[in-house]
Amino acid sequence: MENTQNLNEARLANAWADLQAHADMGNMLEADAYRLAFADPEFLLRRETRGLRIQLEMLKPDLDQAAQGVENTVVVFGSARFPSPEDANAALKAAKTSGDAKALALAERHVRNAKHYDNARLFARLVAGYSARKPLKDRLFICTGGGPGIMEAANRGAFEMGAPTPGLNIALPHEQRANPYVTPSLSFKFHYFATRKMHFMMRAKALVAFPGGFGTLDELFEVITLVQTRKAKPVPIVLFGTDYWKRLINMDVLVEEGAISPEDLDLLRYTDDPQEAWDTIRTFYNLPL
Repeated sequence: MENTQNLNEARLANAWADLQAHADMGNMLEADAYRLAFADPEFLLRRETRGLRIQLEMLKPDLDQAAQGVENTVVVFGSARFPSPEDANAALKAAKTSGDAKALALAERHVRNAKHYDNARLFARLVAGYSARKPLKDRLFICTGGGPGIMEAANRGAFEMGAPTPGLNIALPHEQRANPYVTPSLSFKFHYFATRKMHFMMRAKALVAFPGGFGTLDELFEVITLVQTRKAKPVPIVLFGTDYWKRLINMDVLVEEGAISPEDLDLLRYTDDPQEAWDTIRTFYNLPL
């Protein structure tokens, strides 16, 4: 056994090194009781070990983000189905050539919604540009769900400014992978929606919700509920795309029917301008220009 007098060296065996040595010696992992518990996927995937899996999904992204100095995030939600302007225009050109009426209608809608992609990208550039001038502890990092559409746009804006940008992806029945602008060392994949949403909130200093579907609504109302019930401290909640959000959700009805208090509407801010969205966050925290 190796002997060392290095005071700062770990004294216990490294589990990963032991497992690697096991493989190097040609010992394949076998489905039997003698397998190391942490190297036994059948064991870890049992119903009884669900609590351990949830703990691990909480711990892994937390440790990795902390190690890289990611403590304060601006979370951007929005549809995975809104393409970039360049992709939307290319699809429109192809649809016109094909003469397919249904494809043409879809392509025209994509072109209309591509403005949200551009705005998410521009907003992220503003946040990343501000943070680039700050010490690590004072930086705000753009964080998304790591997928395509609005998420890609926000990660892309931060990436273009040279800023690290986390993506919290999730395993879904249909194939999904992180967009190419997520920082690889900050690209995480979740099984549980609950732990993923907890990670969004753990570091969030603001939420900006662009037009989106069920997932966006789920995440938005999760944050609103936590802040309204004081389970989380107030953070700026910005709804980007005034016409979309006011057509989709009539918040005034909730007040009129007594389902929420009038002051609950103050939790939300509507905007159509990336600079105004950033100014809302900057003013909330009294950040310098």
